[in-house]
Amino acid sequence: MEAVGAEISLADPFTIPTRYWHVLDDGRIQCDVCPRACKLREGQRGVCFVRGRTDDQVVLTTYGRSSGFCVDPIEKKPLNHFLPGTSVLSFGTAGCNLACRFCQNWDISKSKEIDRLADRAQPEDIAQAALDLGCASVAFTYNDPVIFMEYAIDIAEACHEVGIKAVAVSAGYMCNAPRRQFYQHMDAANIDLKGFTQEFYRHVAMGDLQPVLDTLEYLRHETDVWFEITTLLIPGHNDSDEELDQETAWIAEHLGTDVPVHFSAFHPDYRMLDVPPTPPSTLSRARRIAMANGLQYVYTGNVHDTEGGSTVCPSCGTVVIERDWYEILSYRLTGDGHCRECGTPIAGRFDGPPGEWGRRRLPVRLATRGRDN
Repeated sequence: MEAVGAEISLADPFTIPTRYWHVLDDGRIQCDVCPRACKLREGQRGVCFVRGRTDDQVVLTTYGRSSGFCVDPIEKKPLNHFLPGTSVLSFGTAGCNLACRFCQNWDISKSKEIDRLADRAQPEDIAQAALDLGCASVAFTYNDPVIFMEYAIDIAEACHEVGIKAVAVSAGYMCNAPRRQFYQHMDAANIDLKGFTQEFYRHVAMGDLQPVLDTLEYLRHETDVWFEITTLLIPGHNDSDEELDQETAWIAEHLGTDVPVHFSAFHPDYRMLDVPPTPPSTLSRARRIAMANGLQYVYTGNVHDTEGGSTVCPSCGTVVIERDWYEILSYRLTGDGHCRECGTPIAGRFDGPPGEWGRRRLPVRLATRGRDN
């Protein structure tokens, strides 16, 4: 992948050296964090725009800088089986290593203006803020933490020191070695499986499908990270019965029937303004197909749908967590996540009674030190 020109310098207090890169025979340096494999000459940045070459190495240019902070319900990530009802401190930086035509955070993920990153915070600042705000976790979201993995890892470590969990909201587009290092520090993840054909990934997301499937299989079979999957259904692009059947059958076979899957509604945005919103009937159809393939926990998102948002015990059929949007209406699980009716364990990470955050969204500003202070 060809890179773009931009001036970067280690004199910038928010620029740090990185690890995953190698020198090519022609003198360029290849970034090895994600499958784009950007090949850089001195002063160039990769497609993500936040990783680039300076002083004959690949650096990260956004360490300690954020596009903003907000306290959200954990169900908004979406994670329905990870500390239900608790609040999460969400934040992102800038840039992205994919180029989805339908991006719904495009003003952040597609930004090439680092000056947009007005909020500054060291890892310890973020961990302390989460603790002070009563959040159970911190989420790396809005743009993909793959591209700022060094910053995310340091934040996760600072959070763990004060009892706060770390959550990655990611497209899973990552190479093997950095993937292994990154997820050693994560407690939970939501992976955005954007579609289930290479054609969709190539022409709509501008990437490849197989690395995402590799990430999903790695998480399931080689880690203890709790993860859930989200697919945004775009009318006429990735919502056919055939594709939904193939995707959910693959999940059941390769990951297991107890992995929660979320089908979310698309709204016209960025470069797909000509595509209509996803009708609720499409989400319900996708849910039926997934359940017919044996998936036990299938959800609809971005719509008011109590049935599609609720968790049902796969053994006795009891609604163990009833939800509307991001709000828990009733809760019938024991503290360690067993159905109160029949005792069946529900897949997930549960710790005592549910939180009471509800559907609130609270933007916050952090009191921080900053690298240059």
